[in-house]
Amino acid sequence: MDKIEAQKRIIKLRSEIARLRDAYHVKNAPNVTDDVYDSLTRELKTLLQKYPEFNDLNAPENRVAGKPLDKFIKVKHKVRMLSLNDVFSEEELYDWEKRIKKLLPPGKTLGVKGSQTPGVGEGMNYFCEVKFDGLAVSLIYENSKFIRGATRGDGFIGEDITENLKTINSIPLILNKPFPAYLEVRGEALMSKKTLIKLNLENEKEGKQLFANTRNAAAGSLRQLDPNLAKERHLDFVAYDLISEGLVKNSPAFALGDIGQGTHGSLNSLPNLRLHSEKHDMLRHLGFKVEKLEEKCKNLEEVIVFIKKFEKIRPDFPFGTDGIVISVDDLKLQEILGVVGKAPRYMAAFKYPAERATTVVKDILVNVGRTGVLTPLAVFDPTLVAGSTVSKATLHNMDQIERLDLRIGDTVVIEKAGDVIPKVVEVLIRMRTGKEKKFKMPTSCPTCGTKIEKKEDLVASFCPNPKCPAKNERYLEHFVSVFEIYELGPKILRRFKDEGLITDAADIFTLTKEDIAPLERFGEKSADNIVKEIENKKHITLSKFLWALGILHVGEETARDLAIHFGTLEKMMSSARTTLAEINSIENIGPAVSKSLHEFFNEKNNLNFIKKLEKNGVVIEKAEKKKAGKFTGMNFVLTGTLSTMSREIAKEKILNLGGKVVGSVSKNTSYVVTGAEPGSKFKTAEKLGVKILKEEEFLKLLK
Repeated sequence: MDKIEAQKRIIKLRSEIARLRDAYHVKNAPNVTDDVYDSLTRELKTLLQKYPEFNDLNAPENRVAGKPLDKFIKVKHKVRMLSLNDVFSEEELYDWEKRIKKLLPPGKTLGVKGSQTPGVGEGMNYFCEVKFDGLAVSLIYENSKFIRGATRGDGFIGEDITENLKTINSIPLILNKPFPAYLEVRGEALMSKKTLIKLNLENEKEGKQLFANTRNAAAGSLRQLDPNLAKERHLDFVAYDLISEGLVKNSPAFALGDIGQGTHGSLNSLPNLRLHSEKHDMLRHLGFKVEKLEEKCKNLEEVIVFIKKFEKIRPDFPFGTDGIVISVDDLKLQEILGVVGKAPRYMAAFKYPAERATTVVKDILVNVGRTGVLTPLAVFDPTLVAGSTVSKATLHNMDQIERLDLRIGDTVVIEKAGDVIPKVVEVLIRMRTGKEKKFKMPTSCPTCGTKIEKKEDLVASFCPNPKCPAKNERYLEHFVSVFEIYELGPKILRRFKDEGLITDAADIFTLTKEDIAPLERFGEKSADNIVKEIENKKHITLSKFLWALGILHVGEETARDLAIHFGTLEKMMSSARTTLAEINSIENIGPAVSKSLHEFFNEKNNLNFIKKLEKNGVVIEKAEKKKAGKFTGMNFVLTGTLSTMSREIAKEKILNLGGKVVGSVSKNTSYVVTGAEPGSKFKTAEKLGVKILKEEEFLKLLK
């Protein structure tokens, strides 16, 4: 990207970011996720670092939150409410440390000299705390009494929401002794995940709009005129900072002992605060709720340990969070480091990997899958999403490209929620420049040149050539994945095929140590590991074997249903080769599956392949009939995010009790289990009159 293109991209990004900020902060109606917003902002930041001449102090990226709404009284903050600069990796965290160390005077370190605080010495001292995803608010106390509360607004001017904030039980109306004459407390107004579930269920029944997340719900509850509505929402508040008159004059560092005396108690006996962590202790003393998951760290290595520790429990945390705030603990050093733009230099927000990100589609390639289906892939510059860097995303088929109205050159939203290859889920039309190009699906296979075909029951195009090299390669990868032979990755499989050691998947089970060890870059130990793992994976369940065969329309769930019904491969093959009535009678299996099974098991090459596998030592275990349990005969559908367990664990629990988990809601569905932010399945269940279980009800049913 040259300078002119960069300038045009910066203008586009600023325009879109300003629109999204208005929707998110002012109208409380975000039309993209935080991940998408963060990704666009990060791209803008990167471009401005490369082209600083396009920096603009009045641009949207240098503003905090949104302008106050006219229906609230405007409040001017004595001290600007700042935002935080984000870091997305350990490398960026170390870069932040390098930058702030350069700003310290000679001889200064990131520690408190002679501190008596446990765990604090003369090394690099940081304080870690949870970054909540709520609404930032400011609370003003005079002579211990809560007199006003306001939103952050644009950082300088917020909105007076005092009466609404008074409905939050965790906000004290009177401070504990001793207290300062004037005090400002800052923190986050929150809604718990469980409360959001209940609220959305009620809104759904009443035909009201659902809240996208806990932050949006908390903001929507506080930024309306009726305090009774706020009270019904059962909001919470967590404090994270305090400010007094000392801060107003000059700096973020102040001593409570210097600000005089309140009407109900002297502060002269209190020690001066020198650490950010001590502020948290003081907030607790004054009567505020402060998150107990926090930690003082002597260096960034300890900070990273805390980040990883919280990441493990974050999915089950009762409130929405999106990262960890890391602060230089010494308040005097905070004063030295100061503020730049809209953010303090002495703090950084470590953001956990986003499930979504934005990127620009550079090209669209076509991949040939194991069944011959042609899948278009969007190609883009390496982009960080869900903790890993990716450069391709599946577009599924031509119909999907047309539905998205996707063109080469478009700015798109990619999503990675457990998939190896992420998906393109949205096109940001407003980011178009007019140079984007439409994509056309090729008429012949990009690998073998065979004319592509379309089947009546498929939206995708496919290569009909049984000897297509791409089909065979993808099938091998699928096969070893289902058999869980992890030593055989794509590169090794390709190498074995090129060397003539294997021609199909069945040949894998004939490999010996002597075949592999002589190959360049292998050796005795590597060869031994591969052969041992292959030997250990020769026994396989019937359901996994059917899945491994790569039969069109037969995925993991369908393979399990077939295995449970027939019990043995012989019975399955016999039924598939003759009448299809028995297969069609199996619940959740339709004509497309039975037709595919019929075609597969009547193909001589496929039967020979199965015989070859058995001859080479593969043992297909008989399937046990599903055990009866309290859920026998029941079909469950899971939707939304569960707070007490993952959906995979919930699924396992249902299966263990004899039930079945299906992907869509129908009249045959016994229960729909809802977590936070349920999707369209919730609406379908209501329309069909299917019983809906809240998470608490589901947990009781499991007992």
